[in-house]
Amino acid sequence: MPETTTAAVLDKEQLRDLVADVLDLDVAEVTDDADFMEDLDVDSLMALEITVRLEKEYGVRLAEAELTSITSLRGTYDLLDRKLRDAR
Repeated sequence: MPETTTAAVLDKEQLRDLVADVLDLDVAEVTDDADFMEDLDVDSLMALEITVRLEKEYGVRLAEAELTSITSLRGTYDLLDRKLRDAR
């Protein structure tokens, strides 16, 4: 069995799939710059669900102050990328 690392590998398309799945949207609707609240009608409950899935999927803890970065796929990717690099 290959050795697993503590930090998950971050793939933008997997992240896009995860967000689309949580929001029950077509993957094509989750563009890099689509604003979750304005463009994708994300409410606070959906935002919490995205956060929980991200933490579980990538093994990171997201502080409340960091949640302001989770407004688009690009912002979410950048935040996770930084968190996973810091974890190494």
